[in-house]
Amino acid sequence: MWPTGPKFSIVAGRAGIAAVGTNGGRLASRASALMALNMAQHLSAGDRQIIGRIAVFRGLKPETIEHIVAPATAVTLKAHTTLFRQGDPATAFFIVIDGWIKLYRINISGEETVIHILTRGDSFAEAVAFTSARYPATAEAVTDVRVVRLPANHVVACIRESPDIALAMIASTSLHLHHLVRQVEQLKVQSGVQRVAEFLAALAPVGQGPCVIALPYDKVLIAARLGLKPASLSRTFAKLRSIGVTVNAAHVAVSDVAKLRHLATDEKSTMRGALRDTR
Repeated sequence: MWPTGPKFSIVAGRAGIAAVGTNGGRLASRASALMALNMAQHLSAGDRQIIGRIAVFRGLKPETIEHIVAPATAVTLKAHTTLFRQGDPATAFFIVIDGWIKLYRINISGEETVIHILTRGDSFAEAVAFTSARYPATAEAVTDVRVVRLPANHVVACIRESPDIALAMIASTSLHLHHLVRQVEQLKVQSGVQRVAEFLAALAPVGQGPCVIALPYDKVLIAARLGLKPASLSRTFAKLRSIGVTVNAAHVAVSDVAKLRHLATDEKSTMRGALRDTR
């Protein structure tokens, strides 16, 4: 689902103009995306496994899913390549197979507003593609990515043949809305320290005890995702040292993941006493 309206412009970044670049940069990025789309590949067995598990197709029979994805193609994009731009005709929706994609809008002051960051198994642009509208946001590869492209007109034809597909699409849209509500709740209720703690805890490979977390993308984008300025994110990382969190470039060492989870979820946590709000 694609939210519209200013109330869903969730996170304002500082590097919007630089990210968009000049008109020449836009044209080069668009040309790169078109070249990548022209080199679309057939789906692999691994692609199909991931597709079969996404929320859009949950509850559908395997043969129904195969029929829906019959014309789908896989596209590989290099980091910082644009998949589509805000205002482009919505002709397809997409599923992330590997890597990270960010969805963003450019606000009236020319700054980048990050709406969502997606990774393996996430789908996006379903609702807008089925209404023959235009994409209300830009999709850009954060890392090298592989995505599956499903033509909207084919999926609409499938929906007309089988109402069960429409019900699955509605369920997926509901999940997207739930995620956005959760993001708004984070920004309204959680402190900056709690948001960072929750972000790190979600990346941790264990539920408790020590671990090392590899940050999935750069700190500027992490700050934008969490509704913080980059300087505030740095101060928050420094404050988390008091509970055993140490940042070294793109890796974060955590002495006990349970402490991070406790800090993120417990509004009355005694640990918060030593951590000043960085909102």
